[in-house]
Amino acid sequence: MQHHNIIGHNNFKYKVNAAWGIPPGQQYPVNDCHEMVMSKTGLLYMLTNETHNNILVYNKDGQVKSSWGHTYPGGHGLTLSNEGGDEFLYITDTVRHQVIKTTLMGDELLVLDYPKEIPLYTAADEYKPTETAIALNGDIYVTDGYGHQFVIQYDSKGNYIRHWGGRGNEADQFDCVHGIAIDNRGAEPALLITSRNHNALKCFTMDGKYLSTIHLPGSFICRPVINGKNVYGAVFRSGTNMNFGSGYITILDENNKVVSTPGGTEPVYMDGVLQTQSKGDDTFVHPHDVCVDENENLYVPQWNSGKTYPVMLERVK
Repeated sequence: MQHHNIIGHNNFKYKVNAAWGIPPGQQYPVNDCHEMVMSKTGLLYMLTNETHNNILVYNKDGQVKSSWGHTYPGGHGLTLSNEGGDEFLYITDTVRHQVIKTTLMGDELLVLDYPKEIPLYTAADEYKPTETAIALNGDIYVTDGYGHQFVIQYDSKGNYIRHWGGRGNEADQFDCVHGIAIDNRGAEPALLITSRNHNALKCFTMDGKYLSTIHLPGSFICRPVINGKNVYGAVFRSGTNMNFGSGYITILDENNKVVSTPGGTEPVYMDGVLQTQSKGDDTFVHPHDVCVDENENLYVPQWNSGKTYPVMLERVK
């Protein structure tokens, strides 16, 4: 399997910059590089579950400008919210069984414990939150991707509102509800939610009513990342969720049709149905997230990939 310098399909092609983001020496160790977001100043915040420095703050040239965080052994999900012009981070920790809201400097502002309001949860260790999404009104949506598979909605202060989903194969249920995003591409805001082991993204209203399913055969997608009219997703594995090192990135258009799969096989539709996709080259091992900058370059942190730093993909216009 060859490593290609230009990867992707159609209008979404990228040059691989493998040297990006690797700090000199042993100053900033990483374990799993889980997720990455970009602030309005253009700094990139990356979450790793290495407690020497849970957050690395990069500039777009790949230099680490600062680091913080020593208390997130299960640091997994990282979401940036803009609340009245101020930006905040939401960290999900699968080991602490908590969601933590912080400033961009790492000061903790709010901690959400396991949802005692839901009778199924009898102890904190049944709750392993993997992602958050923050609505315009401040509501916090949490996916319990490694726990009981619920989406739990809170207000901005952390008061429980409702939950839905749970583990199962019905249209409105999940199998590994790993990621969530607010989808503002339509007339009404909606939620785009991963059901990773179903190889699908599921669309819901903001109050948890099921709308539709986007099938992505072969692709075990971590979380949807919406940028403009496109949805980007890191596919950590393909074929089966035990297929080691089989990851790639996939990109959907405004009609939720796959238009490019960097590192994977070309998207092919037959009679309107996406055909099963698989790994296409050795650019990635286990990509876990995609961060998109204003030039539509991509930054890809990876899980369980030899403690490597993110892969940078430069958009080829």
